[in-house]
Amino acid sequence: MISEQQRLALQESHSGLMEIDTQLDRLVKRIELLNYVNPQNIEKEKNRFFASKYTETPVFRYPKLKFDPLKLHRLLFSLRLERIEDEEIYRMYRDIVYFYANMVQCIETIGSGRKFYYNSLRVYGTPTEKDVQNAKFILHFENDPPSPDLEKVFSPEDAKGYFEEFSGRYDFPLNIRFSTNIAADAMVSNATQSLLLKRNAKFSKNQLQTLANHEIGVHLVTTFNAQNQPLKIFSNGFPKNVETQEGLAVFSEYMSGALTLKRLKELAYRVLASDSLIKGYSFQDTFDLIHSQYKLNRNDAFNITLRAHRGGGFTKDRLYLSGLRKIYKRYSSQESNDILLSGKVSIDFEDEIAYLQAKGLAAQNTYENLAFRQNLNSNTKLDFILNNLK
Repeated sequence: MISEQQRLALQESHSGLMEIDTQLDRLVKRIELLNYVNPQNIEKEKNRFFASKYTETPVFRYPKLKFDPLKLHRLLFSLRLERIEDEEIYRMYRDIVYFYANMVQCIETIGSGRKFYYNSLRVYGTPTEKDVQNAKFILHFENDPPSPDLEKVFSPEDAKGYFEEFSGRYDFPLNIRFSTNIAADAMVSNATQSLLLKRNAKFSKNQLQTLANHEIGVHLVTTFNAQNQPLKIFSNGFPKNVETQEGLAVFSEYMSGALTLKRLKELAYRVLASDSLIKGYSFQDTFDLIHSQYKLNRNDAFNITLRAHRGGGFTKDRLYLSGLRKIYKRYSSQESNDILLSGKVSIDFEDEIAYLQAKGLAAQNTYENLAFRQNLNSNTKLDFILNNLK
């Protein structure tokens, strides 16, 4: 952890950079896309969709914006980046400003249909042909035999107790809140540094282990590592950080022995749902693809379809599988992931972060992912699949 004395020394020697970083933090720290893109009426619209025999298009409501997008754009582009004297760091912050400007446009257009979809593409991209081939490759495999560990018998209160016990391995605070307005059963809110649990969800034993290693082992580890960095951009997030962070999180599931073929197929379905947006599929079309053609049960098929179509077309979910593939290949090559756990960072900026470390502008990690110490996966089928992703 960086000391106050070190902070003051950095403030003196890199005053322009530290000032820009602080100003940027002030502008973007409360802008979290997932706080706005998760519908507020999921259960009501799911029930209406099912009652209509899958014919009525869900009409989702979204939270109101708590900031002025135009004003925020103007303030972002008025940052005096020329005050950053180091050319390499200047270029990095320029890319970061463009990234956040695109993110603001994304949030501003949630619920507007194709306008949001095109803004989403600029931030999260679209599945490549390789991504789609990898997804279909995974879906060819027979499911593992049924297991009691996959039965959803635990309540949100049970989950809360499990996560509190799991977090005892770390010494950072765990704030757990219940929510009815999230698409996932659990997620970390970076803005509030809390773990959100879906109020009406049921959890299996395997799912609890999966979520603990995913959400606490990576997303909260990187949240609290970022807090101990001299630069606040580690907390707010580098461009393209989602693919890296979600790749690390799913890889944490794998290393802990929690990853299942069912879970891997879920990531594959997400790729196909994102790809369906490119093909112009409606909500009903995507649901039909996942539920009728690929025979996924209707509740899971609805959730995957919702995640892809929320806001008007959201391609973030296609990054979980490609992120896992990249992190697994690093592991196979015995590359360290330490830099990638230093905050909300991206593989694309690994060299820049190493440069910051050499300059004394990035600190070593306070927390590690404990699952990365030993590979507990015993499913050889998963190893075969991961080794053969393109």
